[in-house]
Amino acid sequence: MNEECLICKAPLEYLDNDTEMECVICHNKELSKTRCLEGHYVCSKCHMSGIDSIFGLCIGELSKNPIDVMNKMMSLPFCHMHGPEHHIMVGAALLTAYKNAGGNINLENALFEMKNRAEKVPGGACGFWGACGAGISSGIFVSIISNSTPLSKEPFGLSNIMTSKSLEKIGYVGGPRCCKRDSYFSILAAIDFVKEHFGIEMEKSEIACNFSSKNNQCIGIRCPFSKVGHKL
Repeated sequence: MNEECLICKAPLEYLDNDTEMECVICHNKELSKTRCLEGHYVCSKCHMSGIDSIFGLCIGELSKNPIDVMNKMMSLPFCHMHGPEHHIMVGAALLTAYKNAGGNINLENALFEMKNRAEKVPGGACGFWGACGAGISSGIFVSIISNSTPLSKEPFGLSNIMTSKSLEKIGYVGGPRCCKRDSYFSILAAIDFVKEHFGIEMEKSEIACNFSSKNNQCIGIRCPFSKVGHKL
């Protein structure tokens, strides 16, 4: 078994109902459906400990390719095989590449806004909400660059369409979970969407997954990123 429980490495289990859990790291109590088979629970905040390290990376990054930026963030020590940190990282990678490709945003402010919004999307949303957090992150990205609010017209529509484009790609492949796969799908969908609707052309590159050996639920050849030379 590869990494599952951050405490003992045991497999995770998903309960039928929300149950009060106490985080074994910070001891905060909250409702959750997730714990390991040994009973350990780690809250999202503790699971994402170290997420702030992406800000320095993004601010200093010159790449116009959000896939490259995402891969660099995935290589940071805090990032796990799966986890809600990806809900922030997808949008952060897109904001960084968008800025470098000519997008008119204050990147530092945008990154902090991304974190503030995306950290509210819990782990397991992909299975429990029918909306993967990586896909939602791409919609948050568009909402930030378009200054969308609940009262907006076109930005409101674009943000929701962006999320739907990402979720469509994620949904057609199906489960079980893979935060890396869903992050790549969401970024690829956003690159094309932003070029069409915002006139900003981010770069993209072939994706050959380097994480399959660490993923106990890897779907193998069903994943388009498991093969070198994936066509974008």
